[in-house]
Amino acid sequence: MVQRSKSASSEPSQRQLRVGEDLRHHLAAILMRQETHIPELDKVSITVSEVSVSPDLSSARVYVMTLGGQDMDAVLPILNQYAPVLRHEVAKRVHLRRLPVFKFVRDDSYDNADRMARLFSGIKSQE
Repeated sequence: MVQRSKSASSEPSQRQLRVGEDLRHHLAAILMRQETHIPELDKVSITVSEVSVSPDLSSARVYVMTLGGQDMDAVLPILNQYAPVLRHEVAKRVHLRRLPVFKFVRDDSYDNADRMARLFSGIKSQE
């Protein structure tokens, strides 16, 4: 039987999805309960919508959005600055041999969904 190697554009494995969802759950809980003791982050409500883990589980992109999208330009650098602290907090809760390095990025899926909804409502009103 011939085995094929996975290409870089292939779908994430079940392990990647499971680890990503577990990391998302714990990160969201830490940020929601303000367990970071970082004053800049305690002032805003942050939603962790997705955690995308690399195939080798060494890095993870954490997609975040503040409530209403306000102050994202200020919050994102703070999150990336304190990523090692957040990683340490998550490591206390997650049972992995090595925890991925976090890279926080803006989640634009809400903006895209809103834009598409407005486009579709414009089509309906033209009929």
